[in-house]
Amino acid sequence: MDDTKKMALIATKGTLDWAYPPFILASTAAALGYEVQIFFTFYGLQLLRRDLSGLKVSPLGNPGMPMKMPFGPKWFRSLNWNIPNALQALVPGYESVATGLMKQTIANNGVATIPDLRDLCQEAEVKMIACQMTVELFGFSHADFIDGIEYGGAATFFEFAGETDVCLFI
Repeated sequence: MDDTKKMALIATKGTLDWAYPPFILASTAAALGYEVQIFFTFYGLQLLRRDLSGLKVSPLGNPGMPMKMPFGPKWFRSLNWNIPNALQALVPGYESVATGLMKQTIANNGVATIPDLRDLCQEAEVKMIACQMTVELFGFSHADFIDGIEYGGAATFFEFAGETDVCLFI
């Protein structure tokens, strides 16, 4: 009998901030000896694209995201910048500014980048499955995605997820 613990994740979000949970959880579980699979569907497919430079943070409608500045004197960096949604929606380029600030915060704190975490998952043999139905729905081709992933449907996910110790929807 195989005593290897198993973890299945469903990744449905494709923004910079939502890219971290599946890759951090998967790489950590793999390092702890778990067999891990991630099923990427709908906007989560963005995390499997060859080019991740387009990942952005969407602060609009995200009340749990007070902005802190990644630069300036300590008093300035410690302020919570709770920007009203109405202002975020009206200011051209606000999403790009928020993304730049997030990337700077990530770099300032020595946090791994999404490409690095994704590579780590591949090295740790985390199985990454792109939802074939969603690939077709959004008009992607297999050439849009990184090498080493698999394609399958919900049944592919359930085959593994039904036997897991941990199953998470992200």
